[in-house]
Amino acid sequence: MQQRVLTGDRVTGKLHLGHYLGSLQNRVLLQERHECFVMLADVQALTTHFDRPGLIRDHLRQVALDYLSVGIDPGKSTMFVQSLVPEIAELTVIFSMFVTVNALRHNPTIKAEAAAHGYTDLYYGFLGYPVSQAADIAFCKATLVPVGEDQIPHIEQTRKIVRRFNDLYAPVLVEPQALVGDRLEGLDGTGKMSKSLGNAIALDCTTEELEVKVKRAKTDPSRIRKDDPGHPDVCPVYGYHRSFNPDEAGEIRESCEKGTIGCTACKASIVRALDGLLKPLRERRSRYEGKDAFLDEMLIDGTERARAIAKTTMGEVREAMKIDYFARK
Repeated sequence: MQQRVLTGDRVTGKLHLGHYLGSLQNRVLLQERHECFVMLADVQALTTHFDRPGLIRDHLRQVALDYLSVGIDPGKSTMFVQSLVPEIAELTVIFSMFVTVNALRHNPTIKAEAAAHGYTDLYYGFLGYPVSQAADIAFCKATLVPVGEDQIPHIEQTRKIVRRFNDLYAPVLVEPQALVGDRLEGLDGTGKMSKSLGNAIALDCTTEELEVKVKRAKTDPSRIRKDDPGHPDVCPVYGYHRSFNPDEAGEIRESCEKGTIGCTACKASIVRALDGLLKPLRERRSRYEGKDAFLDEMLIDGTERARAIAKTTMGEVREAMKIDYFARK
């Protein structure tokens, strides 16, 4: 049965291998059999970049290029800009009327992100991020949402908000299911791959940049000499072998544990595998670079399609709430 999929990314910089493993590769598969909506989340980017809106503007087309590079097809997936669908903002306001501050404060993802950004006093928009995300999902009645593991609390919050709305007014909205992707550790080994932490490999990374980044990547700290037995499960580089070089991962693991392969050779092997993955992405991206008019038209068309659905949903929401005051019968 065909499902409706909603996914997207905050427009705060180019996308990276963590996005690819966690969601992007799934989106390419999903668009072949489901109705997919891919959102450039510029409003949510403002929750942490409200003082740098120019950065968001600069990266809008860059993220669109990333989508095209991995194989997201505008003929199969609707790519749209969040802020240009005002019905999402309207639905966010409505949801916020019956979501408690305590529920938001106890959201583990909000707590983790607040700690990461050093926020001790939370901004209203930042605290309300899950409410905004619920509106993103509900406006198109998405049934499936590809997310990383850290986003599961947001999906659960969305399900609760949708249930609450349906119980209060009428069952017009749909509870989504999460499709959880794999997590990729950052090059520094301190947590997930992240643009803000500077431990990421961008999807348009050149061979030379890739070599430099992987050369600096953290490995098993217990390996002092080349022939010391290693512990692959604590090494970020082995995680990349497992995810992107499965044909050689077993042999790499065995050699590492025996101390018969050094970190330099191990890193050279994953550079070859990653470069093989990224090369067609770079080539596909180059076809669209500099074609700003094409990119803009693609996003305008997608946004118009998304807004048409949003208007229909908001009509149903207003009718369910009995606030469709002047609706024509």
